[in-house]
Amino acid sequence: MFLTISTTGTPGRPATDLGFLLHKHPEKAQAFSTSYGTAHVLYPEADEQRCTAALLLEVDAVALVRRGKGKGRGGAPDAALAQYVNDRPYAASSLLAVAIGAVFSSAMRGVCRARPELPEQVRPLRVEVPALPARGGPDLVRRLFEPLDWTVTAEPVALDTEFPEWGDSRYVRLVLESRSRTVAEALRHLYVLLPVLDDAKHYWVAADEVDKLLRAGEGWLPEHPEQKLITSRYLSRRWSLTREAMARLELVRLAETDDNEVEAIDNAVAAEAEAEEKPTPLAVRRRDAIVAALTEAGAARVLDLGCGEGHLVQALLKDPRFTEIVGVDVSMRALTIASRRLKLDRMGERQAARVKLFQGSLAYTDSRLKGYDAAVLSEVVEHLDLPRLPALEYAVFGAARPRTVLVTTPNVEYNVRWESLPAGHVRHRDHRFEWTREEFRAWAGAVAGRHGYGVEFVPVGPDDPEVGPPTQMAVFTVNGNAHEKSHEKSHEKTHEKTHEKEAKAA
Repeated sequence: MFLTISTTGTPGRPATDLGFLLHKHPEKAQAFSTSYGTAHVLYPEADEQRCTAALLLEVDAVALVRRGKGKGRGGAPDAALAQYVNDRPYAASSLLAVAIGAVFSSAMRGVCRARPELPEQVRPLRVEVPALPARGGPDLVRRLFEPLDWTVTAEPVALDTEFPEWGDSRYVRLVLESRSRTVAEALRHLYVLLPVLDDAKHYWVAADEVDKLLRAGEGWLPEHPEQKLITSRYLSRRWSLTREAMARLELVRLAETDDNEVEAIDNAVAAEAEAEEKPTPLAVRRRDAIVAALTEAGAARVLDLGCGEGHLVQALLKDPRFTEIVGVDVSMRALTIASRRLKLDRMGERQAARVKLFQGSLAYTDSRLKGYDAAVLSEVVEHLDLPRLPALEYAVFGAARPRTVLVTTPNVEYNVRWESLPAGHVRHRDHRFEWTREEFRAWAGAVAGRHGYGVEFVPVGPDDPEVGPPTQMAVFTVNGNAHEKSHEKSHEKTHEKTHEKEAKAA
């Protein structure tokens, strides 16, 4: 089995960076033992202009039979002869995917400690697989890879070149090319889709395969048009596992809110409210209101919690008064889109030092969120189930405790002004609730009281005299006394720990 990954270089970004990304030195040929044979990694070419890494898997046919005990897809018995006469040593299959996961595990996770800026860089990539079994033919190959921004060449391999009348085999020569993918994304696509095309797993498919699928499919599988086929084939058509995977993928899809869809809805609300003239989109008004509130608060170091695809981070970067902007989101897909939107890989050093993006859940305390002037929760709280709000409240107001917290959320009373929204429906399919002005004020007032903040309310968008504004914003500010008490408690704890250490030492 054989696979190559190639890239080309540009000034300042040599092609040999591929060695850092794959964690395999271009000047070495390395071998790795696997359950079914030996995987070799070597570089047929490696210079600043072009670099190619090759993965060659030598399959031990006897070990394959012994380990599989004659079992094929999902553990079903194969014909006796098929155990020894098959295409496994030559055609890319689930065994090659296993080798990719074993040999390039760090690269698949997007980890590069030596050069941490490299994994997020999009670069020209070319992947070649000389012999790939494709149950479904070239058409299925294109249906699987083209939605992932790959240019696909899938050439059928003839059964016998001397007898063309016999037709094509089920194998193809595959070439994938893209300028919009990272190396980690390319490896994850191959890890999932090679066994899907082969439509056979050559090891027992256990429940942990669902976790493997969701990890490798993060950021692309929930929205893939062939999601059901991919999931079913990857899990060897074990329906209990397939149902579990599909249910979890649906939850992921709902959690990864599409900012563009939200903005389209917001814009429609604003357009109907101000039909006489071309309105400023509500999403823009909301960002402007947030920037104005942060400026008034004198905030320089700002957290955008639930940053999504980076619209607010982008707006804050335009104002030099904000010296550090941190975007946090639970979705790696959203963070990847944000990184591309901000052009982090092409950003100047001084500008890049002002912005950070990292993955995190607002349902848990995170020490990385401490010490900032302000935090923004823009259109976030309504995407959480109500029982999870106390966890978010403590993580932000209790543990991180910035001086200022801004929270924006839809005003459900305003929905009646949007004629195309059916009565009783929320503005977005992932909204767990939408609050009235009274409900929002009650929640915000209780949060402020519990954590020593004062709170004021600011309308965002046209403030209708009957139903209020389309968006409501709460501005929380730490009370001076509470802030001092918090520092006093912190100092007391520090002194207590110091005394404890001294006592133990004595």
